[in-house]
Amino acid sequence: MTEGHEVRAAFRRKSAEIAVAALIFLLGAIVIFDSARLGVGWQEIHGPRPGYFPFYIGLIMCVASLVNVARALLVRGADNKTFVEVGQLKLVLSVLVPTMVYVLLVTWIGVYISSVLFIGFFMRWLGKYPWWKVVAVSVVTMVVFYLVFEKWFKVPLPKGPLENLLGLG
Repeated sequence: MTEGHEVRAAFRRKSAEIAVAALIFLLGAIVIFDSARLGVGWQEIHGPRPGYFPFYIGLIMCVASLVNVARALLVRGADNKTFVEVGQLKLVLSVLVPTMVYVLLVTWIGVYISSVLFIGFFMRWLGKYPWWKVVAVSVVTMVVFYLVFEKWFKVPLPKGPLENLLGLG
């Protein structure tokens, strides 16, 4: 109980540890699979093949994940405390979900238009700024980024069809 209302757990310690261990196991399995494709052996003349060291790192990740799952399964009763509350999870997701959408949009419409939308979204939704400030700040920020990266540093960033149409490509 906190300040007269009950706090609901979104995840408890046990479920959070099992979920993270499963994700790390999956990552380790991907590393092992790709390392095997590259070759994990040792060559007499050249030494380790390209997948040699990554294979063992992936193997260590998988074993460590299994140990963490076993330890998590042993957590009982009072030790299975709240890992994250529903309200806290909503706050994290309110930033994580739009960020994931931004990353996907960068691949489809380019970094500049996506960034204008991303900055504008957060300014309007979370900051409650007026529209004129949202447009001004997000557009000016991307113009500065364009000048710095594309013109001064000569580093091309991913562009989408709209950005190419505007002549930014």
